[in-house]
Amino acid sequence: MASSTDRNTVLANQARALFTKRAGQVLPELAQAISDRLVALAEQPGSGRDIQAQQDAVLAFQQNASAWIQGTISAWNMARSTPRVAVQSRFTESSAFELMGNEVMENQILASRLALRLLDFASWEFNDLRLRIQHLEVITELHKDDIFRPEVLARHMAEQWTEAPLPRPLWMAVQDLIQKTMAERMLHVYHEANEFLVGRGVMAEIDLRPLVRRTPSAVAENSGFRDGLERAPEPAQRAGASNPVFDETRMQTSSTPLTRARMRAQGVIGNLKRLLSVQDSGFDKSLSRQASGPLAAAMAGMQRSKDAGQEDTVFADSQGPGHVFAQADVNQAVSAVRERASALKQVASTASEKATIEIVALMFQSILAEDRIPAAIRVWFARLQMPVLRVAISEPEFFGSLQHPARRLIDRMGSCALGFDVTLTGGAMESEIKRIVQVIEQYPETGRRAFQLVYDEFEKFLSRFLSEQGTTARVVSVAQQVEQKETMAIQYTIEMRNMLNDMPVRDEIREFLFKVWAEVLAISATKSGPQHPDTIRLKRAASDLVWAASAKPNRSDRAQVISDLPKLLQLLRLGMSMIGLTTNEQDQRLKAISDTLADAFMSKTDAIPMARVEALAQRLANLEDYLSDEDVGDLPLDMDSLVTMIGIDSATIEVIVDGGSPPADGMRAWVDELQLGTWFSLDHNGKVSHVQFAWCSDRKQLHLFAAADGRNFLIQARRLAAYLQAGLLVPTEEEALTVRATRDALAKINANPERLLA
Repeated sequence: MASSTDRNTVLANQARALFTKRAGQVLPELAQAISDRLVALAEQPGSGRDIQAQQDAVLAFQQNASAWIQGTISAWNMARSTPRVAVQSRFTESSAFELMGNEVMENQILASRLALRLLDFASWEFNDLRLRIQHLEVITELHKDDIFRPEVLARHMAEQWTEAPLPRPLWMAVQDLIQKTMAERMLHVYHEANEFLVGRGVMAEIDLRPLVRRTPSAVAENSGFRDGLERAPEPAQRAGASNPVFDETRMQTSSTPLTRARMRAQGVIGNLKRLLSVQDSGFDKSLSRQASGPLAAAMAGMQRSKDAGQEDTVFADSQGPGHVFAQADVNQAVSAVRERASALKQVASTASEKATIEIVALMFQSILAEDRIPAAIRVWFARLQMPVLRVAISEPEFFGSLQHPARRLIDRMGSCALGFDVTLTGGAMESEIKRIVQVIEQYPETGRRAFQLVYDEFEKFLSRFLSEQGTTARVVSVAQQVEQKETMAIQYTIEMRNMLNDMPVRDEIREFLFKVWAEVLAISATKSGPQHPDTIRLKRAASDLVWAASAKPNRSDRAQVISDLPKLLQLLRLGMSMIGLTTNEQDQRLKAISDTLADAFMSKTDAIPMARVEALAQRLANLEDYLSDEDVGDLPLDMDSLVTMIGIDSATIEVIVDGGSPPADGMRAWVDELQLGTWFSLDHNGKVSHVQFAWCSDRKQLHLFAAADGRNFLIQARRLAAYLQAGLLVPTEEEALTVRATRDALAKINANPERLLA
């Protein structure tokens, strides 16, 4: 017995060593890809500041990439020696309170995003490897710091990045490349570790029956494909408005509800892939395949029949213009979906093809049963059955990844159509979905490319459509200007502080420039442009004021100030009028400036050299070249002034300004991931509204939510995160449409396994 245990321990250690070695071999390739990306970015045209920043990024990475690679490999090797058994503390992890620094939290956010991408690609292989290691080491779960866990790999990569040292903004600039490269390569690393263990006789066939709970009706002898299924939840357990999942972990904000929903979705996808792998031992999402001859001919025949108009009872465009779709049309579409599946299964050559046809049909039956989506939209969704089936057969990745374009398209259109009212929008959404379906049908052989193309087009449509409805268009226009103005005011203030930091400028002048004139410049730049002659004159006034308020021991300088002073004061008054200061406030400001200028005349200190004043004027004229978004932070927003600027009835807009409890960083990250068109339940001041995320400003500081009754809610990013954290803003759907459809399909197969191959 001891010999067998020792052998198992050796095998597990060898698997970890192989896994760590192969993972380490991915890093040099990743580093080269990052370097190439940074070099390409540095060669793109831009401002002098941007070009210099890109060049600095290239240099920093080239100097420290080796340290990052070696540090990560060393950290991974150390993780191999982690105790194999997860020891349960008297207190759960969530009940242990400790202060966490910003750097640690930011690293966790970066690592969690990378880990999610790894799971998205490799969850199936990881789950198999996890079960084999648990079998070898006789443990119930991998240690939380086991090197096999994607979150451990990602955490060490993020930590060693900052230890190298490499700047965190540099990671953000290439984050998509890091996630894509690591996900694709680690899929093969996990696969190789599994092959290593299988080759040595470790669980060549994984039997999950001891881990699966089944209903009595689903138990049967010799049903091989059911080994990979978990019991699907009852319909009442679906994630959504009727049963929010937030209740269990709303305030555990180290990971967002969106992240947890993705993890649950990965479990559904894993079950589906395991089911298909039983039907086809060669099933692999990384391999492309073609439908068998008879099945391909049958699908082509159905396409020709549709093109010839022989399926008039099914398709929406056969009903003629002005037709109002009802539940009867949806029922007819459901019947057509079922009939097609039955006909195609009769000619399918393999069990895998039959299973794929049945699962796709069940998914579309579930989608068509979603009565919160208007009937007209669901009828158009039904037409995607055949294009999706072609993709599912030729690209097994459709069943293995939540990021497949076909899934993403259906999920996005479905999330936007929930609660959608055709009569309120003039059918624009319906027309766009109709156009998308027709484009996909026109190119049946292009596979995922057609889905990706129309997905991108749908995103562009949403950005226009949602921000052009009723009063929303006016709110969006002014809100964007407000954000731009407030951002530039902060940037101008920061930059002027830097410029005047080592110059002998009186406090009264500094206060005026920072608190008043920075906003004047921002208003002018927003309305007229940064290089408009009027804006340039106002910028010049700032440098003239600095020089005029400095010591004037030279008589000729004093004479010049006296000569130019009326014009300067007139320009200052004009600027203050632009930001709405009253005449009395202007007089007080100008009196303080005049008193300061009088004191400067009497001062015996050294004057500011004219060369420095000219340098200041030149820098002010090109101030935008030196601005950075890094230090802007959260923008101030005044409700009264915004409503006045918009010029609409204040009853139609609620401005939810900054305030309330500070949100966790995980909630701020969730705000960045919100998608346009998603529906939410908003509880504001005790009144619950059904709202749709309609617009986000360029700098993601302002977010607009539109209600069906015409009201708009403009929320600052920080307050939005606080609302999400407190459960005052809750997604109508926590689970994507295709994930829920997959879950429903698995539940039906679990209850009636024979239908899969019938």
